[in-house]
Amino acid sequence: MTETPQIPYEQARAELAEVVTKLESGRAPLAESMQLWQRGEQLAEICQQWLDGARATVEAARKSVDKSLE
Repeated sequence: MTETPQIPYEQARAELAEVVTKLESGRAPLAESMQLWQRGEQLAEICQQWLDGARATVEAARKSVDKSLE
């Protein structure tokens, strides 16, 4: 299993939304846009790690319930 990300899902998602808004505005210089893009990629990966972890937890709980019903 992967490591738990260092920032909460909600914080990563909110920051990612801010990054997307800044990039979509088209007002950032190229160098800043590249930094924002890289940060966005990091944040998207963090969000995916949280979602993957949640999915694994749900699947494990579902299997546990299924076994107890057998």
